[in-house]
Amino acid sequence: MNEEKKAVNVTEQTARKWLHERGVEIQDIADLVFFLQEKYHPDLQMKDCIHNVERVLSKREVQNAILTGIQLDMLAEEKKLLEPLQSIIATDEGLYGADEVLALSIVNVYGSIGFTNFGYIDKLKPGILKDLNDKSSGRCHTFLDDIVGAIAAAASSRLAHSAENAE
Repeated sequence: MNEEKKAVNVTEQTARKWLHERGVEIQDIADLVFFLQEKYHPDLQMKDCIHNVERVLSKREVQNAILTGIQLDMLAEEKKLLEPLQSIIATDEGLYGADEVLALSIVNVYGSIGFTNFGYIDKLKPGILKDLNDKSSGRCHTFLDDIVGAIAAAASSRLAHSAENAE
């Protein structure tokens, strides 16, 4: 049991560390949650957005998706993937959908409202998503932009469900 708890802690710590190292902070994701939910919750506070992001990040399925996606982005940056996958991921080819599928595994944790939030935010690319989607940085964020959008969508869904239960 203790070994399993250590593994969870290492997984969560690593996922959070990698997000930070790739330029994504909790506040960036919370800003996206606020963007998605402010019109539905007139008294929404940033602390509530942060709390829901933190809760989503505490889920093992989410941590695993973060680690998998970031690792694939890093391998693409280092040109360590075999062709044609190397080119597909490095250029974030439009018809490649595995990045969205991985992100949907995060959204799925919190129900169907997360799917619409994810689609909406993925299309608009506000805030940190615009930065992550900028190809001129020289970094590959094919998976990370979708993962961050999915975390925000899941946190928004969690917030919407908790607000519904409070009424």
